[in-house]
Amino acid sequence: MKTNTISKLNDTIIKDYPRMKQNDKFIFECHPGVSCFNKCCNDVNIFLTPYDIIRLKNRLGISSSELLEKYTLLPIDENLRHPIVMLRMRDDNMNCPFVSEHGCSVYEDRPWSCRMYPVGVASPNEVAQAESDDFYFLLKEEVCNGFANGKEWTVQSWMDDQGVEEYNIYGEMFKDISLHEKLLKLKAIEPVKLEMFYMVCYDIDKFRDFLYESSFFKRFDVEEKRIQKMKTDDLELLKFGFDWLRFSLFGEKTIEVRKEYLQPA
Repeated sequence: MKTNTISKLNDTIIKDYPRMKQNDKFIFECHPGVSCFNKCCNDVNIFLTPYDIIRLKNRLGISSSELLEKYTLLPIDENLRHPIVMLRMRDDNMNCPFVSEHGCSVYEDRPWSCRMYPVGVASPNEVAQAESDDFYFLLKEEVCNGFANGKEWTVQSWMDDQGVEEYNIYGEMFKDISLHEKLLKLKAIEPVKLEMFYMVCYDIDKFRDFLYESSFFKRFDVEEKRIQKMKTDDLELLKFGFDWLRFSLFGEKTIEVRKEYLQPA
């Protein structure tokens, strides 16, 4: 899939959308009684975060590799500095693969962007590299009738109700990697490093195999307690993966090489 709409949409949001803060209010409701129920799940761009991948693959009881192959695609954009993953819509009707007539079949583990809707977050630093903070905005699409009636929310009360806190925690960790100043300054990233980025951030089960089926822990000094925990704890593994990317991509001292593998001065 090739698209140049990603950066254009972000530019439009930053330029034209009314900016909201956490205490700003709006009216909204979404439930089966609303006439547009499920229509927002058709032909939509849903970008998946590393945490989204973990929640979805564990919900479905499949590996990250299987999830990525069956349910996602990689958009191509000349402005992208690293791989990003999108949810693949169904070929027959362009619906989200997880939506049913009764609603979302993975609702408790739905992605961050689905939880946030109709609230969006814009990051000027990501697109324009401007000295400005993130801001919130409302996505008022023609298909959505949820704004006509309903409960009054603040941006913060909506996020609390939708359970985005843990998503935001790991989202910020990912943002620190994907918007790292060294990554933004690079004109191009070596293919092997792009593959590493993709594996660590999205194919978490393959990353686990990479660590435990190689001599990795013989070469790098990792606490034994952490090694054992990462065998079964996807989130601990993801945090380690972010440390590894900081080390391997940006040269930060987040991981120690064992003395016997250090190059002589």
